[in-house]
Amino acid sequence: MNILEKISQQQQAFSKSERKVAQVILANPQKAIHSSIATLAKMADVSEPTVNRFCRRLDTKGYPDFKLHLAQSLANGTPYVNQHVEEDDGPEEYTKKIFESTMASLEVARQSLNVNEINRAVDLLTQAKRISFFGLGASAAVAHDAINKFFQFNVPIVYFEDILMQRMSCMNSNESDVIVLISHTGRTKNLVDVAQIARSNDATVIGITSKTSPLARDCNLVLSLDVPEDTDLYMPMASRIAQLTLIDILATGFTLRRGAKFRENLKRIKDTLRGSRFDKTPT
Repeated sequence: MNILEKISQQQQAFSKSERKVAQVILANPQKAIHSSIATLAKMADVSEPTVNRFCRRLDTKGYPDFKLHLAQSLANGTPYVNQHVEEDDGPEEYTKKIFESTMASLEVARQSLNVNEINRAVDLLTQAKRISFFGLGASAAVAHDAINKFFQFNVPIVYFEDILMQRMSCMNSNESDVIVLISHTGRTKNLVDVAQIARSNDATVIGITSKTSPLARDCNLVLSLDVPEDTDLYMPMASRIAQLTLIDILATGFTLRRGAKFRENLKRIKDTLRGSRFDKTPT
């Protein structure tokens, strides 16, 4: 049962104020998707907390999550493009949809992350003698971004796009290595093989992937991002942005854990780069 069906069937169970929200959404669900919580509350003549209660009554995590479910109820979108974009959308409409769906997905991802697991991942990364970041396809770009972040941290970093090089690297790993594997679906067979090779050599494997995936089963620690994006059918968009954000979180945790002396080293690196850039234009 999709979210619109739930709203229709449960109207009698709603409070008077919640029914007003339901009626506004059922009358124009497409407009509701692109409305802020304040706008929707004004349209229904209720308070913003009432809209939030309405969303949670429907087993969603809040208004951003509710909008994602609502968008999925309306249409599957254009195959191989984006699940929120329709064939006849113009530049203004598809630009707005991509931004809004990405922001909503990031909020859902933030709520799904386990802070204790983030803390454990930072522990493992700061204790590692060598860190590897591997991904394939769209996730390879995320792994490459991780290299750009962690390369400044004065610890040996490994990155390969080629699956054979990834396998050989893991064959040479040991208990002091941390291997970070990135895959939205967690169903890429080659990456699961890489995890198994790394584990067989006593390396620690961190998976940025779905917690119920085959890859997750072969990881020591899983950082799961609950982004409802079917990348079998659509281009990876929101899921990739969420992965990049998680890399930023790990890099920030790594920097803070190393302390003030380590941050002074980062300052020196930044200072050496100043000569490669033009001065800022005065405003």
